Formats: sequence, C-alpha cells, structure tokens
Amino acid sequence: MAKYYDIDDILTEEEFIPVVFQKAATGVGLLDPSAETNNIEQGAKVELPFWLAHELHSRLAVVMNIPPCFNQMTRKEIQADPGSVDLRNRCQYFYELGCKIAPMVGDRTIGSFLLYAFKNRYKEVLSKAHTATYVAASKPLTLLTKEETHLCDAAQSSMTAFKKWRMGGSRFEMPSVLGKRKPSE
Repeated sequence: MAKYYDIDDILTEEEFIPVVFQKAATGVGLLDPSAETNNIEQGAKVELPFWLAHELHSRLAVVMNIPPCFNQMTRKEIQADPGSVDLRNRCQYFYELGCKIAPMVGDRTIGSFLLYAFKNRYKEVLSKAHTATYVAASKPLTLLTKEETHLCDAAQSSMTAFKKWRMGGSRFEMPSVLGKRKPSE
C-alpha cells in the first residue's frame, strides 16, 4: 500500500511489472493489448502497474516476473561500472521498486543486488556532490534515480552550509525563543 501523500511512492507503484495470469479473467481484456476479446486466458503475459500486480498477486491470480530493470544485463553493467549505468532511464525509482518486488518474485538475489548497487553508486554520488559544482555535475545527475538525486541534493546543500560555516559564517546562533538577553548586573 502506498504512503497516501508521498508522490514518490505513488509514482513507484505506477511502474510496470510483467506478470503471468494463473487464472482466466473475464471482462479485463483491455489490460492485455494483444487480446482479441474482453477476456484474459490463463498463462497470458501482461505488463501491469505495480499496485495492480501486487493486488492480483496477493489474490493468487498472477505471478510476478522480474522487471527488465533488474535483468542480468543490468546486473552485469552495474558490476562492471556502477556509476556509469543510467538507472533513471530503466526505472526512476529503482531501489524503491526493488525493495517492493523482492519478496514477491522468485529471485532471492534482488536484495543483495540492490545493496551492492546502492553502496557502490552512493560513494560516487557523494564524491561528485562534494567535489563538483552543480553545473559540472549536471551531466552525471541525469544517470541518477530519484532516490540518488535526493541524496545528491542533500550532500550538496550540506557541503554548501559547511563551507559557509567554515569561511566565517555565524558559529553560534541565538535561538529565537530566547530573544535578546539583558546583561547581568
């Protein structure tokens, strides 16, 4: 179930997942673009949004397959050079979707693959965020997923705040609740 007000979670659940129908379904032929009737036969392969695939999976009507963004080719590319793989084009919410489908598909290696990808890409995201200016970093930002973009933005803002503090910004700030204090006599 989506976090009701979280737009990123809603968009994650809109990602398409390949499924295979385990039961015939009547009146839902529009889900299958290749269907000639309004029915879907048992064994039909269809791509559905995650929220629908999850619901049908919980009712044992479909079996979820691994989405293309987690296929062997993607895994090999990430193992070769994690920072250069364009995960945004494959799935903007790569990590979120991976965490949601991991318990539902038959592949038990998705969790360790997500951890490997995140750890290795995280190092590169932080190093680029701390060393490059925003303009120079805009090219690598196009390769990042939404989660990684949020991390990069947070890293850049913390580095900016640190540099401001280091260059003589206010070291201590008086809390506004205290107001101005009278000198003690």
